[in-house]
Amino acid sequence: MIVDVEDIRKKLQPLADEDKAKVLQRFFKTGPGEYGEGDRFLGIKVPELRRVAKELLQVRCGTVKVLLKSPFHEERLLALLILIGKYSKADESGKKKIYDLYLKYTPWINNWDLVDLSAEHIVGDFLWQKDKRPLHRLAKSEILWERRIAIVATYHFIKKKAFSETLKISERLLSDKEDLIHKAVGWMLREVGKRDPETEEDFLKAHYKSMPRTMLRYAIERFPEAKRQRYLKGKV
Repeated sequence: MIVDVEDIRKKLQPLADEDKAKVLQRFFKTGPGEYGEGDRFLGIKVPELRRVAKELLQVRCGTVKVLLKSPFHEERLLALLILIGKYSKADESGKKKIYDLYLKYTPWINNWDLVDLSAEHIVGDFLWQKDKRPLHRLAKSEILWERRIAIVATYHFIKKKAFSETLKISERLLSDKEDLIHKAVGWMLREVGKRDPETEEDFLKAHYKSMPRTMLRYAIERFPEAKRQRYLKGKV
């Protein structure tokens, strides 16, 4: 049984690819002033990390916490995948501990893929039948990634055909300055539309003229071209 971080790192080492790491550092915008500034990569594919995570579900949360603070992107992603696995098997008390841990460590859940692979499975699932105020606090955060967690966590609700929180948080984020929030909100609105086109269009008709262009483009991506153009030209 692998129990400490150094053993896990030895397990990851043969999977690392320096050339892929260089590509990922460009893709995830790690340069000065970019959203992923300073992030470092090992060059390990996500399916390989998922496989490793399945082997490590019995690892102590203390070890996972160390991985979550790693300077290496893939180690943080591995930690989140382990937490998702642990969460899925935990009782209510265990789920609460993992949810609390996740929110405590949001400064290290600091790129869009880390949020998108984890928020719905932990934050969304935990809050499904609970008070949703924590999501709205996250949506007001000054931290970009916490705001993205807030909207992406609602994907769990959307899959259950419950859209009200997605729409409330989307409305709150209409004036957000960050492109990564515009994309996330547009994505969630599109997911609403897949399940209930009328609900998405009611929201869009109320807000499409004032929402950021990227948000609108993501939201209407699946619309027939003629309708898509009417939205883009402000003629709905």
